Amino acid sequence: MKRLSLLAIALFVFGVSTAAAQDVRYNFDASADFTKFRTYKWVSIKNANQVDELTARQITSTIDAELAKKGLTKTDADSADLYIGYQTTVGSEQQLNAYSTGWGYGPGWGPGWYGGMAPSMTTVTTDTIYTGQLDLDMYDAAKKQLVWRGIATKTLNPGTKPDKRQKNLTKGVEKLLKNYPPKKK
Repeated sequence: MKRLSLLAIALFVFGVSTAAAQDVRYNFDASADFTKFRTYKWVSIKNANQVDELTARQITSTIDAELAKKGLTKTDADSADLYIGYQTTVGSEQQLNAYSTGWGYGPGWGPGWYGGMAPSMTTVTTDTIYTGQLDLDMYDAAKKQLVWRGIATKTLNPGTKPDKRQKNLTKGVEKLLKNYPPKKK
């Protein structure tokens, strides 16, 4: 019984930790020569969801810091090698959490060896989970075409405190740009 309780707790902790993990996906143009990209300019993506000014500055400064580590230099000149823009989506989902204190019924469970009904109580709670997605697009300025796109989910959460929000954003951007520039095979 004690072993089963420990297993249930371990599975719960594993489930909570994987539910909170950020998911990162990216795609790129395999024919693009990423070694030629040295400078970038921020551009607005038409019809993209806009965030508040403070969050926008946090996003761009976090991405700027990570791109600097990759050897890219920010510029305001139209002659930049890359045009970079981002989009965000912030929504919420309801998560149901159920916990049962008994085993219910069935053969081998409950009172007596052959089964029967055992008293049990199930508690159900709901949590609101904010899902914030950051989409980062990089365009070859000379060819005017998309060469890299990355998406980080569970990166923006308006319901968290500012320091946790920045930490989450930094972690998401680091994971998002971990494989940039793409390695040639």
